[in-house]
Amino acid sequence: IAVVQQLDHASLDEIRQAVEAELDAKAAELGIAIDYTEFNGQNDQSLLNQIGAQVAGEGYDAVIPIATLAAQCMVNATEDLGTPIIYAAISDPATAGLTGIDRVTGTSDALNTAFILDMMFAQDPDIQTVGLLYSPSEPNSETPIAEAKEYLDAKGIAYVERTGVNPDEIIAAAASLAGEADAVFTPTDNIIMAAELAIYEDFINAGIPHYTGADSFVRNGAFATCGVNYTDLGAETADLAYQAMTGGMDLSLIHISEPTR
Repeated sequence: IAVVQQLDHASLDEIRQAVEAELDAKAAELGIAIDYTEFNGQNDQSLLNQIGAQVAGEGYDAVIPIATLAAQCMVNATEDLGTPIIYAAISDPATAGLTGIDRVTGTSDALNTAFILDMMFAQDPDIQTVGLLYSPSEPNSETPIAEAKEYLDAKGIAYVERTGVNPDEIIAAAASLAGEADAVFTPTDNIIMAAELAIYEDFINAGIPHYTGADSFVRNGAFATCGVNYTDLGAETADLAYQAMTGGMDLSLIHISEPTR
């Protein structure tokens, strides 16, 4: 099995570790050998495409891409081979073009945006301005940010958007929001997650809570979340991969992990 991680950060690391732990457990239980090779795309589409070409050429029995861009690149690279693709942590598989393909399935960490914003206003009903911090290059953020705007418009709450596509831009965006917003919302955005350790102190020092889409943000300094358990999601992904390789399965099925607070 090829395990292709889009980039390094706590959420995706947790998923990869859980995938491998579950595969190791199955191998030990059944007395078989499951070999997997790890690849990391460092959030670079060119590198991910190179990895895809390598994966296609080496003839893996299945590919487990972690995060949206990695999944898209692996699906494209193996299109002519029919290789099973079992992705992990795709927030919006339909928008990403990953549904309706017989050999593609996986786990979704779809976000309940309204619940997180309800939690935000339960904590502080007097919030007047919400900061929306995300990366415009991150597919996971498209739907939740649109949902957040709709939610805030319906409540008559002002919001300011700040974005970034690299660490320096994200740090600057967070510093700006620290002086503009009463609370900040970030969905399951891989780019912001990778920078959370560099920005959380700005929010803490300003007394501004950062609400996010995954528990790994909170472990790196954010204030609160209601998102999926990524260890459970990784184990579910490994189970799907094992089924695909050994017993066959409906590869149109998507497992959506249950949220945990």
